[in-house]
Amino acid sequence: MLKISWLAAICLFASSVTSTAHAAPPLAQFTEEFHQEFLKKMQKAKIPGGVYVIVQGDKIVRVGAYGVREVGSKSKVDANTIFRLASVSKTFAGGLAAQVEHEGRFRWDDKVTKYVPGLAFRSPKMTSQLTVEHLLAQNAGLSANSFDDLIEDNMTQAQILPKFREINPRCQPGKCYGYQNVLFSLIETVLLKTTGMTYERLLEQRIFKPLQMHTASVGYSAFLANKNRAMPHTSTKRGWVETKVLPAYYRVNPAAGVNASAMDMGKWLIARLGHRPAVLSPAVLNDLHRPRIQTAENLQGRTFGAFVDQAEYSLGLRVYQFGNHQLYHHGGLVKGYRTDLSYSVEKDMGIVVLVNAQSNIVAELSSFFWSRMLNVAAEVPPPVKKRTPAKKKKVVKKKPKKTNN
Repeated sequence: MLKISWLAAICLFASSVTSTAHAAPPLAQFTEEFHQEFLKKMQKAKIPGGVYVIVQGDKIVRVGAYGVREVGSKSKVDANTIFRLASVSKTFAGGLAAQVEHEGRFRWDDKVTKYVPGLAFRSPKMTSQLTVEHLLAQNAGLSANSFDDLIEDNMTQAQILPKFREINPRCQPGKCYGYQNVLFSLIETVLLKTTGMTYERLLEQRIFKPLQMHTASVGYSAFLANKNRAMPHTSTKRGWVETKVLPAYYRVNPAAGVNASAMDMGKWLIARLGHRPAVLSPAVLNDLHRPRIQTAENLQGRTFGAFVDQAEYSLGLRVYQFGNHQLYHHGGLVKGYRTDLSYSVEKDMGIVVLVNAQSNIVAELSSFFWSRMLNVAAEVPPPVKKRTPAKKKKVVKKKPKKTNN
């Protein structure tokens, strides 16, 4: 495959593009350029292993893999190696819940206490205002990541639930953004009570099986049962070191419990782009893509922030104004893994990047991909002016007057 630099590609197209000055390079050339960037970044950061998948329309057009499933082994990462998806799992929770809601089994404006009567805030009024939609839209009003520390202490949802009685939302539910894992995952109880089926079974029957996501699964045991799994790694002074697969966030499966390969995620992207209407209908997708709350402050210091003018959250999905284009995105982080999913309905394209290391390289690669595909330059913040310290005034001490005693 011909390898051409980005500069050469721009020169090549400048002569052939008139009215479409912002056109991207041809697909094969574009994906090859991305592949070379992927390899370069992975090698530079010495990431143990990773994989990406690119889709256009209803086809997987490129899968690229790098490295090994665990440091010190010869077991290579491939297109079917499974990774923990971490918070990219939220895109499945949103899609599944939207399916069920559009069937009329519950309503977005139903009170959460209708399905989870044990949930209560300190304020009864605030409790009564919390709806099912607020769970998935991250606008329940709570401070970010409420009680995540208890998940990490291996407490169950049932053990954590009474803790909500000790706190109040910082704003009326629906009025402000606050990213959650525990509260988000209460959608599992809503779905159980409205369908009579477990979360794992619902995902298998409604999403994994019809999309032929053969290696996708939910939960800790399912992850360990797959021999072709990528093990987690954390950074130390000695480089990347393998660490244990921790079960903690598998206790909140809607928020962080899905496992999948690049091939699985390519099929999920194709459905999210609207090419599998039997799974995600146009009405469901329109609902999933409708922003619920602004999250602009959440972009400070993040890789995507350099390209995004406006950021919002929908149902388990971020909605970005990426230059003049709308981009849908979610990232994931759990000990030893980073994941990133993004797609553009306008371009009918999507990409997922998965690595078995706790590195922000996934967001760097995704933003690289979209900045070139959408021809959006990073916004460079104005230089911070250095303040010149004020000169200290000399204090002249007056000699005390002599007094006669």
